[in-house]
Parts: sequence; structure tokens; C-alpha cells
Amino acid sequence: MRLQAVEPRRLYRQIADQIRSLIGKGEVAPGERLPAERDLARRLGVSRPSLREAVIALEVEGLLDVRVGSGIYVTQPGERAGGAVLADASGPFEVIRARWMIEGECAALAARHATAAQLRAIRKAHADLLREAKRHHNPLDADRAFHVAIAQATGNSALELVVQTLWDQRVGPLYRALEVKLEYPAMARETTGEHAAVLAAILAREPAAARAAMRRHMDMTKKRYSKDWKEAGK
Repeated sequence: MRLQAVEPRRLYRQIADQIRSLIGKGEVAPGERLPAERDLARRLGVSRPSLREAVIALEVEGLLDVRVGSGIYVTQPGERAGGAVLADASGPFEVIRARWMIEGECAALAARHATAAQLRAIRKAHADLLREAKRHHNPLDADRAFHVAIAQATGNSALELVVQTLWDQRVGPLYRALEVKLEYPAMARETTGEHAAVLAAILAREPAAARAAMRRHMDMTKKRYSKDWKEAGK
């Protein structure tokens, strides 16, 4: 008898399976709108971030259509051919939580151990980020370079690799699909101030302040990604 190991599925995938089952049973027909995000989360007994990850996953797969300011709709069968098949990847809010823990410590270590050359590299990465932010409101490459420069300044190559891996998740299909719904003009201004606070604490050689500034940046990122769909569309 050949058996495969049973692996626990991520919560947002379990939620997505429940919604998919409801659609498959005809309880929500193609073209119909699902209950509001807040109500759906309450009925399923899950957090809104976990529900949001599930909804985004189903949208990427082509089963749902999230219309900002209107609601979440079941797509017509003929509209689903272009959907992507997703692996059981980490959800955006999982990634943010991991970054909160790991990058907060990276910032503290950078403030404590960075060499003069590494501080210059962080400062340059920040200047590049500011320049790119003036060109478009989501400068991912420059943002990544700033965070990786901080990880490099820890003196721990394993931490640098972890941060790079988290950023690979950061640009995955779930994350990018969620950002399309939530990007708004104030984002660039908010994140610019948050990055500047991290930089200032590192340059001042204040580990506790650097950790707090990076964690606040992650907290604010989660808050932005948790905004109501209607708010995001304003």
C-alpha cells in the first residue's frame, strides 16, 4: 500500500476550500456577490486577514472577482480559463508577521554592528529608494535593496538569506494581487517616513529604536493591507 504523507494546509487555503465548496454546491451562483468581507469572516470564524488571503487566492485562480468599492463576485465559468494554479505559498500576512520578527532584529543588529561602509550602503539604498519613490509609488526593487542592505549589516549571512527569501515571497502572485487592490497615493508618503525612521535609528547606533522603527513599519504595512476594500478604492 502506497501512502503519501499528510501535510497541514495553511489556514487561508482551508478557507478558500470552504468558499470553493459553497460555489461548487451552487449556494452562490456565478455572477452573484458574496457576503461582505466582515460578515463572511464572522460566519467562517476566521480573522479578516486570513479571509482576505483566501479571497485573493481564489481571485488569482479565477474563481472570484474582487471589485473594489462594490464587492466580491463569483466569476462566470467562461471567465476562469486564465486563472493561475497556486502552490501552497505563504500568505501576505504570514510574510508580514515573519518580517516583523526577523527584520526588527536585523535592524537592531545593524545599529549595533554595522561597519562604516555598511552604514554608507544603507544610506545609499535609502537615497535610491527616495528617488525611485518619486517616480512611482511602489518601488519594489529599491525597497528590497534597502531591507537587504540592513540585513547585510548584521554580519550574519544566514539572516541576509532569510530576508531575501521573505522578499521572494513579497513579490509572489498573492502579494501582488493584494497590492493592486490596496495601493493608494498616501502609501508612498507613509512608507517613506517609516523607512527614514529606521535609517535614523541605525545611523544613531540605537538598537532598541531601530527594532521599534522596523516593527512599526511592519505594523503599518499590515494595517494598510487590512483596509476595507471600499476604503482602498477611495
